[in-house]
Order: sequence, then C-alpha cells, then structure tokens
Amino acid sequence: MRASRSSIDRTSRPAAALLCAVAFAAPLFPARAAQVRLKDLVEVQGLRGNELFGYGLVVGLAGTGDTEQTGFTAQTLAGMLGRFGTRLDRKDIHVRNVAAVMVTARIAAQARPGTRIDVSVSSLGNARSLSGGVLLSTPLQGPDGEIYAVAQGSVQTGGFDAESSGSVSRKNHPTAGRIPTGATIEREVKVDLGASALVLQLRRPDATNASRIAAGINAALGSTGGARALDVAAVEVKSDLIKDPVELLAKLEAIEIDSDVRARVVVSERTGTVVAGERVRLRPALVAHGGLTVNVSQTPLVSQPGAFARTGNTVATNAADISATELPGKPVAVPATTTVDELVRALGTLGATPRDLIAILQALQAAGALDAELEVM
Repeated sequence: MRASRSSIDRTSRPAAALLCAVAFAAPLFPARAAQVRLKDLVEVQGLRGNELFGYGLVVGLAGTGDTEQTGFTAQTLAGMLGRFGTRLDRKDIHVRNVAAVMVTARIAAQARPGTRIDVSVSSLGNARSLSGGVLLSTPLQGPDGEIYAVAQGSVQTGGFDAESSGSVSRKNHPTAGRIPTGATIEREVKVDLGASALVLQLRRPDATNASRIAAGINAALGSTGGARALDVAAVEVKSDLIKDPVELLAKLEAIEIDSDVRARVVVSERTGTVVAGERVRLRPALVAHGGLTVNVSQTPLVSQPGAFARTGNTVATNAADISATELPGKPVAVPATTTVDELVRALGTLGATPRDLIAILQALQAAGALDAELEVM
C-alpha cells in the first residue's frame, strides 16, 4: 500500500491566475501626464536632516536586562552611580534589570531648541527584552561631536519575551523600541537660505524633469532665466529672486510639474512579485516556456524474521520513488505592445505563473524585446 503522494508542480496555470498575482504600478487605461508637486520631486540643498546617536542605559527591566557577561553594562552603571556619590566596583554589580543601549534620532533642518523628536532604542548587550524599561538621560550628538539633543523616557517595544521552565514565548522584536517625542533639541542647526542662490536637488536625477522644473519655476515666478538646470540632478534659482526665502519656498513647493519616469519592471524572486510601470513596452518576440513536474512518493516496507527464527527484529522502512517529467511548452508569438493592458494580455496568453514570468522577462530583456529597465530584488 502506497503512502500519500506529495508533488512539486511548476506547470503552467490559467492566464487568470497570472492577472490576479501580478501587480502593476499603473491602472489599465491609457497613460496621462502625471502632475506632481515640486515638493515631492526635489529637496532644497542645505535643508536636510541630520542623524544623532548616543549611548545610554535602560533601567526598570523585569529581569530581562544584560547578564554579568556584558561587562560594559556593569562598568557604565558603576560610573553613573559614582557621579551620584556611590562608589562601587563593577565586579560587585549583579543585576538583571539594566541594559546598555544605543539611542538614535533624526533632527530636522532648522529645528529650534525645545522641539521634541522621536528616538529609537536598540540593545547593545545580551538583554532579552527592553519592554517596560525607562531610558535614563542620554545626550545625543551629531557627526561633529556636538550635543544637539537629550533623550529620556519610557521605551515602547510592541513585543514581549517570556521564559519559564525552559519554554520561551516571544512576539515581535523586544530588544529594540521607540520613545515617541522622547528627545528635546538643545542646539539649533542653522541654515542661511538667503546667502546665495537656491539649489533644488532632484530626488531622482532626470534630464527631462530638471528641464521641466526650471521652465515651470520661470513660468510661475514670471521671470526669464531666473531658474536654470545645472545638471540632471539640480536646478538653481538665482539669488536676485530670493527676497523672502520662506515665501519663495512656499510658492515653489506648490508648482506642479509633468513628471517623467523611466520604464522599469521590478521583480522579486523571493516572493514571486512582478511590478511594471506604465511605460513598459514589448517588441515582437517568440516565447516558449516549458513546465517541470517533480513527483515524490514513499512506499512503506516491513522486514521481519522468518516464522521459526530464534533471533531478529521487525523493522519498518520507507522506499522513496522520485520521478521528474518536463512538459513541452507551447510556443506563443508575443506581439508588440503599446500599453500596460496589452502587455498583461500578451503575457497572459503564456499562462505562466509569476515566478515563471520572472524568467520570461529576464529572457525578453536579454533578447532585446523588453524596452524597460529590469530590476531584480
């Protein structure tokens, strides 16, 4: 008697399954010019955030902190207690409710002293969980070594780690958490916008968009040559137009530009996801994609001694039977396409699964039949 058979099947599925499983970035109707605000396309040179970091202690943990093997935690705790007049040797500290952590935050450009920002807290030692802990006052410094903020507050992890009698229950990632509005800015990051020309940096460098941005600014401000594209990644606004930098930025951010994007197909081999943009085009091509079926079955076998044997044991084993069959693929002539809708229909005629579609798209690009940039994640 044969056991239940398990199979791994990669044969073609109906085209409807492909249309449901493949996600496309654009709706299936003729493309229109995309009006995008300048605020979403560019950043002002000099107006950027800065990363802050610091080293601190989280206390109040329920026995889930660093162990004695983490020497720097005990050393830090001994040094902190020494500043309060309590002298202890680090070897005399045996606690499990303290954890050494790194604290990180991002300070926005031109943030004023007194503004509160969120911070992230991550364990440095072998603590099991930071849930329920309180971060002690931790100075946060920038890359230049200056202190810009001070963080303190209760850590929120969104998870837990419980252990009892060898059993462990864990949810999410309890050794990292956040403190909403947990840091207060103490030093201002100064940026003088009126000192020179205003430079707008494109988040995605593109020559077409840079030219359209410069033309849109000149049209909105009523100037000729007041803005010009320095290169594919930056647009300069002349200093004679900058009377009030904040008012000028407010006007520039509201300008809408016909944004142009590259034709791109993004595929993920891990999840079988395929995302195509609206400008993806196919040239005429002939595609044949075969299927592969692998069947694995097991047959139980029992070996036992003879009827009058004095020695021997009954032994049960399994005999594996593996077979592989490659099914011939049906050649399909894929016509040239002009829209995403036609692209979906053309690839749908192949009846391929999303994972098969990834291999087909890679082969189409290698053959020069796919007019798009293929990005494999």
